[in-house]
Amino acid sequence: MERFAFVIHPIHIRDIGRKYPFTNYLPERVVEEIIRRKSPQKVSEITGIVSPTGAETSGIFIALPLTPKQMTKDLPLEEVYGRIVQCAELAHQEGAKIIGLGAFTSVVGDGGITVAQRSPIAVTTGNSYTVATAIEGALDAAHRVGIDLDSATLAVVGATGSIGQTCARVMAPMFAKTLVIGRDQERTEALARELPRAVGGTDYTVLNQADVIVTVTSSEAAVIEPKHLKPGSVVCDVARPRDVSVRVAKERTDVLVIEGGVVGVPGANADFGFNFGFPPKTAYACMSETIMLALEGRYENFTLGKDVSVAQVEETRRLADRHGFKLAGYRSFEREVNQETIERVRAARSPQPVAGR
Repeated sequence: MERFAFVIHPIHIRDIGRKYPFTNYLPERVVEEIIRRKSPQKVSEITGIVSPTGAETSGIFIALPLTPKQMTKDLPLEEVYGRIVQCAELAHQEGAKIIGLGAFTSVVGDGGITVAQRSPIAVTTGNSYTVATAIEGALDAAHRVGIDLDSATLAVVGATGSIGQTCARVMAPMFAKTLVIGRDQERTEALARELPRAVGGTDYTVLNQADVIVTVTSSEAAVIEPKHLKPGSVVCDVARPRDVSVRVAKERTDVLVIEGGVVGVPGANADFGFNFGFPPKTAYACMSETIMLALEGRYENFTLGKDVSVAQVEETRRLADRHGFKLAGYRSFEREVNQETIERVRAARSPQPVAGR
């Protein structure tokens, strides 16, 4: 049977306390030092994945005990590379032939290129199918709340990253205007010049002009607050940790925030053996890309680096169709989005009657 592995890691230092409760009583810097010394470990078996083609695969989750802060700020890059390569070596020992890099392991350094050069097995970040599902989800949600793309404004936040760039390139031609937002003014302006009807910048306040927002930064903290959003807008948040503040869920019931890349996987008995916050038989798009490559028997380095090509996005769409991966509805802040929510956001877009008329 084909076999794969996928790397997960704690998003916040407090996540460590769920596995090791005693760490809740220790200073964060002490906990960080403890987990820095721990080796990656297998945390679950993934079973029951069966394609409509008859192909089957199994896999494992491997936990890398490092937080985003440690990977991007505290530790030397070479040390982080070495820890991720340890995950690949463990995956190889467990019989996997391809490994997916989850969350911050996919963006640190050169986006998987160095890891792939040192890995005994194939590597992918999963970003191609993440782009595919983000685009599909954002466009479908926009249609449901009544947004006319021909007259609408798109914003891509984190637009100069690998996922953001490709989302912008694919989606911008569909919209009347596109706002390209990132941390570097020069790079956002350069990307905007390549797109139709686009403007680049670093100012988040312009988000209140946007009807549809795709956000995919690698920030450790939320970057989009309630004040940034236009009534009746749709936000597809692909980032982990989330880019959209939890305050939006409480204060802005007139906008629709959906989590990007929630995918139904094939197989009546699909079981990930680990609770990462999604309903049964669903996964992140980046996980799904790793799985579909295993089902296809394509043990090759697939999505790596800071660029994702449109061709790669289209290829993952083709593989998803072939093997039965499908967008699994919408989730918002860990909850399923119901029709009532969609209708409320749709109503927020409708012109309100003026009193006395």
